[in-house]
Amino acid sequence: MPQFALPLLLILIPLAGASRTPSAYSSAALTEWRPARASYYAAADPRDSVGGACGYGDLGRAGYGMATTGLSEALFAKGAACGGCYEVRCVEELRFCIPGTSIVVTATNICAPNYGLPSDAGGLCNPPNHHFVMPIAAFEKIAIWKAGVMPIQYRRIKCIREGGVRFTIDGRGFFHTVLISNVAGAGDVTEVKIKGPMTGWLSMGRNWGQNWHISADLRGQALSFEVTTSDGVTLTTYNVAPRDWSFGRTYIGKQFPF
Repeated sequence: MPQFALPLLLILIPLAGASRTPSAYSSAALTEWRPARASYYAAADPRDSVGGACGYGDLGRAGYGMATTGLSEALFAKGAACGGCYEVRCVEELRFCIPGTSIVVTATNICAPNYGLPSDAGGLCNPPNHHFVMPIAAFEKIAIWKAGVMPIQYRRIKCIREGGVRFTIDGRGFFHTVLISNVAGAGDVTEVKIKGPMTGWLSMGRNWGQNWHISADLRGQALSFEVTTSDGVTLTTYNVAPRDWSFGRTYIGKQFPF
């Protein structure tokens, strides 16, 4: 079952989206700059690097490292935002901002709303707020920790990934779930189809986060996937999993252009 509480990360993993000047990402921008607020969480337990509302599991092994963020409910969009990349920069708080810096983070979790507090008085992640919660290792790339909750600007940018798209197959019998991760380009998957040599293309449903599911007996068939991201780009990758595939394993396909 998904864990919707924000994980507290403390494994020292190199930041996948190292800070650069904001102009370094201009060619990869997908949207204009937009206002939001950001805060951070410190780490206490290494086990908290596993989990999250997108389902990626161990963020280090999944290739995301510490350059990650939880998004407020308005941005998370019931998991549709999972895997998207955002360039974030500190603005206005000149006492705390590190000038000329930005960081690229991947959406891997939700910042759960607190409906016991008003959105403008403590309910940082309540609708309609746009809020980012980052591990302190990422936060300190753009501001010093004393900033606490600070104004930022963000924009969607293309994700840069190493290797191909990863398909982690799980389930039992004829019920299949597929976790899709390490997606380049737009990064956030909006539609998935699966195909065996004895079937046509079958649409999968979003189970939660970037876990997709289908009820179909595909055992003993090589599996192909058709994946579409939020920018409308579709990647078709054939025979990703061989006919002797098994539950609990990860298979690597082609990659989106970036």
